Amino acid sequence: MKTEDYNYELPKELIAQEPVKPRSASKLLVINGEKLEHKKFKDITNYLEEGDVLVLNETKVVPAKLIGKKSTGAKAEIIITAKQGEYYKARIATNKPRPGNTLIFEEELEADILKQEKDIFYIKFNKENIEEYMEKHGKLPTPPYIQKELEKNENYQTVYAKKEGSVAAPTAGFHFTPELLQKIQEKGIKIAKVTLHVGFGTFLPIITENIEEHNMEEEYYEITKENSEIINNCKGKLIAVGTTTLKTLETASDENGKIQATKGWSNTFIKPGYKFKTKIKALITNFHTPKSTLLLLVCAFAGKQTIFNAYKEAVKQKYRFYSFGDATLLFKI
Repeated sequence: MKTEDYNYELPKELIAQEPVKPRSASKLLVINGEKLEHKKFKDITNYLEEGDVLVLNETKVVPAKLIGKKSTGAKAEIIITAKQGEYYKARIATNKPRPGNTLIFEEELEADILKQEKDIFYIKFNKENIEEYMEKHGKLPTPPYIQKELEKNENYQTVYAKKEGSVAAPTAGFHFTPELLQKIQEKGIKIAKVTLHVGFGTFLPIITENIEEHNMEEEYYEITKENSEIINNCKGKLIAVGTTTLKTLETASDENGKIQATKGWSNTFIKPGYKFKTKIKALITNFHTPKSTLLLLVCAFAGKQTIFNAYKEAVKQKYRFYSFGDATLLFKI
């Protein structure tokens, strides 16, 4: 498969720069094969029935972005992606970062760049308790297509975010409010929660010419026994909120579609031709960037032609795209 076959044109003005208020007021494009319905997200309850199970990813974005400068004075921005012993793995945006450089931040914090592996740098700080420093001075990482500064960090978190560990939000969940979740539960729909800590790779397009040559970034996930039982005992439709949730369930599923209580690292690559193991009937997700692994996932789930026809109509109807954009409800082919 060629990566270019999963490209599409999008007017820049349709890239959402901030969330709508209230969150449930966003648009919802219901995609069921060739049938398209234009709704508001609060109408999602009309597609849910007693006995259904809605699965959410309760990961929370950490303030992993630190802004400082090189010792030369050039502006530097880092996103800490993982801790590895006494070192940290990070992505660095500055003028020609290389091993041997020193980065300087507030309160006399310094970071030495020790080595580089492709786009990942290994750094060592001159202080301990970096997590506390991040809480005080860090910012939430946002995708490069969002040019507007966050008014507040809560704008880039789901209302049910609980377990810290992501450098990107599971944005399909942005559309839910506490009131909407309560209404869903009152209707007899059960809610299960999983965790997948979203990595920086979710921002990035596939850069290989052939899709099969792309290497998926590993992301940590976990599912508790309590939540696996809620999912496995589903009497109605099993509905995943977000591509990260779908990926988690597929990773934790046995060949019969039964979800295991487990944890570990997932590099599951869901692309057209993938054989789904789980019994997921529908997926709630936003509109995804061209040539991305997430676009490939929704094409695998609902069909490439279906997705591209729906995206074309969404552009025509001026839906808002990407992280802060509108939502889709996809029914599985």
